[in-house]
Amino acid sequence: MKWFEQDSLEKELVEMIVRVCNLTDPVPDDLKFTDPLIGPDSVLGLDSLDAVEIVVAVEKNYQVRIEVQETSRRVFKSLRTLADYIRKQTKATQP
Repeated sequence: MKWFEQDSLEKELVEMIVRVCNLTDPVPDDLKFTDPLIGPDSVLGLDSLDAVEIVVAVEKNYQVRIEVQETSRRVFKSLRTLADYIRKQTKATQP
């Protein structure tokens, strides 16, 4: 199934990333949520400056904090790891 045919947090994150990082190239149809998100292997062509933009957007949209550098490396490994982190953090803050 192609990424844009799915109804998920990962799809929502792709759309948010395209918007906040001002991506002009189309997102590949065969994007996998496990593909590298940031760095030289990023299918979306994202770098560390884009990561800062994504952190700000995630914190604003999902009320989730991403603070420690080591944590952010693990969180930004892929769209799936970012989505899983958001799910875990939002579940932990619910009463």
